[in-house]
Amino acid sequence: MAKEMQKTSMFIERNPGDCENGDICKNLDDDGRVKRTGTWVTASAHIITAVIGSGVLSLAWAIAQLGWVAGPAVLMAFSFITYFTSTLLADCYRAPDPVHGKRNYTYMDVVRAYLGGRKVQLCGLAQYVNLLGVTIGYTITASISMVAVKRSNCFHKHGHHVKCQTSNNPFMVIFACIQIVLSQIPNFHNLSWLSIIAAIMSFAYSSIGLGLSIAKVAGGEHARTTLTGVTVGVDVSGSEKIWRTFQAIGDIAFAYAYSTVLVEIQDTIKSSPPENKSMKRATTLGVSTTTIFYVLCGLVGYAAFGNEAPGNFLTGFGFYEPFWLIDFANICIAIHLIGAYQVFAQPLFGFI
Repeated sequence: MAKEMQKTSMFIERNPGDCENGDICKNLDDDGRVKRTGTWVTASAHIITAVIGSGVLSLAWAIAQLGWVAGPAVLMAFSFITYFTSTLLADCYRAPDPVHGKRNYTYMDVVRAYLGGRKVQLCGLAQYVNLLGVTIGYTITASISMVAVKRSNCFHKHGHHVKCQTSNNPFMVIFACIQIVLSQIPNFHNLSWLSIIAAIMSFAYSSIGLGLSIAKVAGGEHARTTLTGVTVGVDVSGSEKIWRTFQAIGDIAFAYAYSTVLVEIQDTIKSSPPENKSMKRATTLGVSTTTIFYVLCGLVGYAAFGNEAPGNFLTGFGFYEPFWLIDFANICIAIHLIGAYQVFAQPLFGFI
């Protein structure tokens, strides 16, 4: 009964007469829902958790396809596009006025308020298919990282020439069981602690990958790099070069995508200062931090591996030693993806 009353109280529309003694409304926001307590710091954690995925470790491969000129240019271009569009979307949280307007709780509410009509169905289909695809991808990637821990120990024990094949399936089941437990978190507003842990994990494994790359470059190993990336006739054929170029651009674009959960993140922020100002501040911190890590990992990784950069230099074993550090980095990836899964799954749960 208490849970039902609490759930109902989240959606009570507040009347002026209800707040005469101040007892009822002191814990409610202007829309009658439980008072939001999020800040630009927690929003930044959500953003970093959503944006910095294990894909950061594959950016060396993307830069290898594009080269020293186009690679950094594409990274910076998508960084600017992400920041600019995110600030626009942050102003759409309240409509029609970005400070005093009516709240839009989800991305679909924003589409409904500003576009309406058939566009609501089309954008809804695009959003939820995207969210579903991301959660499936995170399940697979997390299992690959778990497998990498087992393979790393096998390589250390038996040598790098051994195949050390391990099935992903048991680890996907383990990941799913963990998500079943975490999916009992009531809503997006209660995810802050999980996002902060996940953000710390993303910094950890990105830093490890970056550190190992720097160590490899400093060790005197000179990998072959070029201004235009992999060379036609040497590394790849002409058709492979075209295909890989578009794939690399797509990987970088996907690495920055978090617009599908931006409004849900903004709905966790308290109203003073105005939500759009806090969200823009969080976006500035989140996107700039992400871009710095992306540029460093991509460029230093390319310098370390050159045109033969692996798809992921931790799970793809660009490094074998120190094996315990590789294990720790892959565990960090798995923990990060456990949290990131919830960031993308909660809006899906809310819709259902």
